Amino acid sequence: MKIHIDIDCFFVSATRILHPELEHKPVAIGGRSDTKIFTPSAKNQTVNFQNAGSFVPTFYKAYETKDDDIAAFRDADGKIRGILTTSSYEARAYGIKTAMSISQALQLCPQLIIKAPNMSLYQKLSHELHDFLSLKIPLIEQASIDEFYGDVTGWVKDEDIPQFIDNLRHEIKNSLKLPVSIGAAPTRYIAKLATGYAKPFGCKTIYDWEFDTFVNPIKVENFAGIGKSMQEKLHNAHIHTLGELRKRRGTIESWGPYAKTLYKRVNGEIDAPIQTQHKRKSIGISRTFDPIFQRSELKRRVHILARHLSFAIYKLKVIPTHYHLGIHYEMQHKSHQNISLCELLSEQKFDALCIQLFNTADIHPRLHVIRLSIQCGNFTRDSKKELSLIGFHEMQNMQRLTQHTQHLRQKYGLDTLKFASELIK
Repeated sequence: MKIHIDIDCFFVSATRILHPELEHKPVAIGGRSDTKIFTPSAKNQTVNFQNAGSFVPTFYKAYETKDDDIAAFRDADGKIRGILTTSSYEARAYGIKTAMSISQALQLCPQLIIKAPNMSLYQKLSHELHDFLSLKIPLIEQASIDEFYGDVTGWVKDEDIPQFIDNLRHEIKNSLKLPVSIGAAPTRYIAKLATGYAKPFGCKTIYDWEFDTFVNPIKVENFAGIGKSMQEKLHNAHIHTLGELRKRRGTIESWGPYAKTLYKRVNGEIDAPIQTQHKRKSIGISRTFDPIFQRSELKRRVHILARHLSFAIYKLKVIPTHYHLGIHYEMQHKSHQNISLCELLSEQKFDALCIQLFNTADIHPRLHVIRLSIQCGNFTRDSKKELSLIGFHEMQNMQRLTQHTQHLRQKYGLDTLKFASELIK
């Protein structure tokens, strides 16, 4: 059997460990894009590789929560900005949802307590839970900062699973003060589905003889892996529940390889092994900010994003061969530019490449920009591409210089050395 462990309202639960007085109150964690990295005085940036994902940035500034956290989301003009990354069940009773704007949430629940995020605390608790689970279960996979999979096949008898996961959730609560919900099933996909129906602070086991009764009534959008485009396709085919999906095998499989695999996952025919280690395939950085028209300021910000991303790439000890820069304009316009390059990477080379991508991608020069993003992937360790030998000796020299600056930044901080172009506003 596979089990799926999910921390209930993780960011809120973590905050309640520091502030027990928030128990049973409507609480939400707010998030804002860290635009402070663009200020000349920016410092103390932290790089996170292990648990980055939705609402968990690769780059963040570690800081403790404040007494009056709503102030962290109020601009100089008094306007409250930012979105919610999570909320307590007490807050959800008012209709508050993840990714809702803070101002909208306060309209629904004026007594809502907004707390600023504390990424250092979240990372610490996530590592502690992983270490704890590793003592209890032979194989553990960390899927995200608050989500884990385990394989207890041959470790716990099937008939003992309900008692095992019930004991486990209480042990976690007593040891780490974190409420978790746990689902168990023959496959990881159904176990994750079971966890959703165990929340909050519950557990649910699905045996083979319960499979049809449990799975069939569930709406298709509640199954992990069915995104908005697939939902629309299923609804257009008059498929609204997983039971209806299971009856339309021919239709689903005619939609291609992904749909064929999806059908088998829903039907419990295939599973994926527990991966105790994940290999990162890409890395990126992005920031959203108030509209900016001045191209010199936008390029200055590209320099800063490039420095941060270059630091992370060298820390990972990888060489990307695919580079992507995206621009989000006002009025929902977007543009992007990609390039594939098989060369040794230096910080100077990467910075120039990012500026080149920005110049090419900026196809709406009369519009204000509200978001910049840079992403790198297709690392040489994962591809058969060979590095170009053109200018190889010169690139080696530049790489040695980058390694020296990398050493200084690792010792004294990411913002110790900056491009001169970053300081001109």
